[in-house]
Amino acid sequence: MEFFTDMILLMDSTLRTATPLVLAALAGLVAERSGIVDIGLEGKMLAAAFAAAAAAAVTGSPWMGMLAGVGASVFLALLHGWVSIAQRGNQIVSGMAINIAVAGLAPTLANFWFQKGGQTPLLGDEARFSTITLPFADALADVPVIGALYSELISGHNLITYLAAALIPLVAWMLYKTRFGLRLRAVGENPEAVDTAGISVTLLRYQAMVIAGVLCGLSGSVLSTGLGGGFIRDMSAGKGYLALAAMIFGRWKPVPTLLACLLFGFVDALQGRLQGVALPLIGEIPVQFTMMLPYVLTVVILAGFAGRMDAPKASGTPYEKDH
Repeated sequence: MEFFTDMILLMDSTLRTATPLVLAALAGLVAERSGIVDIGLEGKMLAAAFAAAAAAAVTGSPWMGMLAGVGASVFLALLHGWVSIAQRGNQIVSGMAINIAVAGLAPTLANFWFQKGGQTPLLGDEARFSTITLPFADALADVPVIGALYSELISGHNLITYLAAALIPLVAWMLYKTRFGLRLRAVGENPEAVDTAGISVTLLRYQAMVIAGVLCGLSGSVLSTGLGGGFIRDMSAGKGYLALAAMIFGRWKPVPTLLACLLFGFVDALQGRLQGVALPLIGEIPVQFTMMLPYVLTVVILAGFAGRMDAPKASGTPYEKDH
């Protein structure tokens, strides 16, 4: 029974740590399905985390924080879209420029506004998205198996985690069951055919970037106002790149991408629980080793599988209309 409880707690941590990955991976998926490579997920996450924490600290409202985080992310997404679509610039360079600029600008602004060494003030409970206890969770807590599954694993997450769970089928439905999704996938595969049909390639790609900006904004907001209690320097800690790897491993499809994010989340949660644990014949595992597990997994996955996967054919290629 103790093993079952430990596994429930581990899966509970997995869902929490996977939330920002899922949202960011969905953002990258939508962008790349439209033909725009979005390597700037990390920068948008970090910008959203800072904007959300700063707005929540000033207003005392997590909702204002989330709005600010989404706004900052959408702005950067549109900036990346302008460089990639209107200026036909190099999309990799544009994304990396966003990552580098935000990594320096966010702590600088935080230090200028709050004078706390590049951090925002610690958020109180009223300025964060607190955990939500679902109906009957407390009453069922003592019921064997079912009680632990419901009260520990399903109940007790913040609003954005539940929102992420709802967005997964919504994004899948949008991509595969709507006319907009059909056009979005088509513009990532053959923009010339879409243009010939009289549909604006530029508009579709900008719309995709807005959707990606909203999703990435939610991802960053949950880091600082849901899972954390404020903004700290480099708090995204490479999660944008992990989300990009999960999207590639998931073959640019929502459900496989979700499973890849859960795998990364599981390894991240596991490394937290392995710190300070002594294993038979091995002894205590060094903290540095456990902390690098998610990133080692990323390298292994990309090295072993990425070459066998086919990205959308027009991904990363600027479209220039023939006259």
